[in-house]
Amino acid sequence: MKYNNETIINANREKVVELFDNPDNLAKWQPGFISMEHIEGEHGQVGSKYRMKYKMGKREIEMIETILERNLPETFAGTYEANKVWNKIVNHFEELPDGKTKYWTENEFRMSGMMKLMAWLMPGAFKKQSQKYLDLFKEFVEKETTSSE
Repeated sequence: MKYNNETIINANREKVVELFDNPDNLAKWQPGFISMEHIEGEHGQVGSKYRMKYKMGKREIEMIETILERNLPETFAGTYEANKVWNKIVNHFEELPDGKTKYWTENEFRMSGMMKLMAWLMPGAFKKQSQKYLDLFKEFVEKETTSSE
């Protein structure tokens, strides 16, 4: 399953990418984020891997992030692997003439077992959840930008 999401952030690309690229900010815009542990490769560079933990409802989810591309401030791509789910996200940051930033993502999911059935029955739920994360990031950046002026 593949789809794109996008949002326009009322902040310049430099600020948006600075906040996106700081793992200390994940808990500020990703609900349920618990921790991120570097497990392999050169920190923050292509090929490096991280163990990420989230609390989702009563369950704790663990996934492995692998950085595939790091071409900031334009793009950042990674895969996220959890039980029966593989997700690739390519993040794009486009500087707009009015000082705002277009942030858009290319999302690809591959699933097996019950997750594959869920994706087939409710494909819109995945796109909606991805959009929620973009919207939460937008709110975080705009709040940070306003409070630091």
